[in-house]
Parts: sequence; structure tokens; C-alpha cells
Amino acid sequence: MANTLATIIPQHPYVMFGGKGGLGKTTFSAATAFWLAQQGHKVLVFSVDPQASLTDIFQRDIFGKGAVKIMDNLYAQEIDADSHIKAYQDEIRKKILDMYSFNEIPEEIENYIQAASAEPAMEESAIFDAVVDIVVKGDYDYYIYDLVPLGHALYYLSMAKVYDEWINKITKLREEMREHEVMVARIKREKDIEQDQILNELQYIRERINASSRVLTDKDKTAFFFVIVPEEMIILDTQKAAELFAKFDVPIAGYVVNRVLPAELKQQDIPPYLRNRIKMQNKYLAEIDKTFGAQVLARVPEMERDVTGLAMIEKLAKIMYGE
Repeated sequence: MANTLATIIPQHPYVMFGGKGGLGKTTFSAATAFWLAQQGHKVLVFSVDPQASLTDIFQRDIFGKGAVKIMDNLYAQEIDADSHIKAYQDEIRKKILDMYSFNEIPEEIENYIQAASAEPAMEESAIFDAVVDIVVKGDYDYYIYDLVPLGHALYYLSMAKVYDEWINKITKLREEMREHEVMVARIKREKDIEQDQILNELQYIRERINASSRVLTDKDKTAFFFVIVPEEMIILDTQKAAELFAKFDVPIAGYVVNRVLPAELKQQDIPPYLRNRIKMQNKYLAEIDKTFGAQVLARVPEMERDVTGLAMIEKLAKIMYGE
């Protein structure tokens, strides 16, 4: 039996839709979450895109409010990176105060905290940390990721490896320092050495990142789907992205073609412009089949209106997954 979205997705508790911006990742994420929830599974669909539109699709105020219940078994969440950056700042301040028994944060340290938070990568870091929180808790049967556009998604997916390598180096250095401190204490015949809070913190961070990283690269648990449309540049960009994602061991489960003009239009009296569009589209659909082969799992037609509200989400889910 040929693979379809309906046969592949239930086997993977973590499902990601990725692709260039504006191709339909969010609508596919919402429809997939709706379909799984209807099967009786507890599902969280969440967006890691700062320009998220789950709020618009579900017609509910979701942004920054944690997991919001949409209907039985279905929850949606839009991550507010700014609030996570602020929480991260507060956590750093508290740890510095506790670790060094300061009454207040020294001005030079506060300036550093503010400067670090203004770094361009801080938003992605905050989003990644929020995703780690969600994944590690394990409160749901299925997690549907609405990923950021391709370039940012690659950065997001690579952060686990980047963080892990950095923390490994810092941890090794800290352990070497720790050995030196133990030796000095023995020479001085001191009984105990204060517990190494820095090393404990690094190990805690590494454990969290590794837990998330294992999920993102586990082909038995995770299915990543590229969303494409029948246009030349989108096909080329998706090819390049697939090669890059493979380098980060992202398990690509297939491709979903969106915005396909219905074939029956050719039998109708339509304007030359639309007839030419269909002809051009057929050319690129053939190119998609040639390039991605059996990994093309579905062709989704252009909808008659925007997919917003549960009625349209249900309609899309039936198209993608059958009655």
C-alpha cells in the first residue's frame, strides 16, 4: 500500500510542517491537529514563527497565552519570544544573586544581560528554549510544529547541535577547574568544597537540549514534511533546503503540494490567463513528481476562501486525510 499522510502521521508523535513563508504550513498544521484530535488523541499544535497566524486560523486569542483549548483533545499555542527573553533575564538575575549573595545586580552585569538580550539570535534561542519546555513535559499524544520559514527553521533545528557542542566544551573546562579546586582543598586539608552550581546548571541545560534534540532527529518519532507549491523557484529552494536539513539528520517524511488548481477547470470556459496558469502548473507538477517521486504524499487544491474557523479547517482535514 502506498504511503499517505493518513498512514505516516499517526506513527509519529512529533510532526513538523516546513517550507517557505506563505505556502500553507500553518493551515496544514491546524488541519492535521484537528484530524488527530477527532481520532481521540490529545494534540498540541504550536507555532514557533514570530509572525504566527494560529490566532487567525482558529479565530481565537492564542498568542502568548500558553496552551489554549480549541475543542475536545485539541490545544493550540503561539510562543511569545519576548516574554521568554524577559523570563530568561529574570532567571539569570536570580541565579547571580543567589550564587554570589549580592543584594542587587552590579551595573556592569546588568548592562551585559541587556546587551546579550538584544543579540539577533536571542529570539531564536528563546523560542528554542520554549520548545524544549513543551517537548520535555510530554503532556500530549501528538505535537504538531508549525515551523518558521526555511532559513530560520534550519537555524532552529541546528541549535541543538550548536548548543550541545558549546556546552560540552564549557563543561569540560569547568570539570578541569573543579579537579584543580579539589586538589587545592586537599592540600589545604579543607573538609568540603561548595557544590559546583555552575557545573550543575550546565549539565541541566545539556540534558534538556539533548532530550529535545533526540526528538527532532528521531525518525521513529518525528516526521518532517515540506510544503511546496507548483512554482519553479519554490521547487529549487525546497531541493536545496532538503539537502541542508538532511545534514542535520532531520527525518524528511515527505512533501505536500499545495494550491493546485482543479483539473476540471480545463473543461470549462475560462479566460486565457487562467488556462495558461493551469498549463504552467501542470509543467511544474510533473517536475515535482520527477524530483521528489514517491515522497509526494498529497496534492491539496486551491481552496475557495481562506482557511479560518473550525468549519474550513475540518474541510481541509477531509481533503488531506479523507473522510
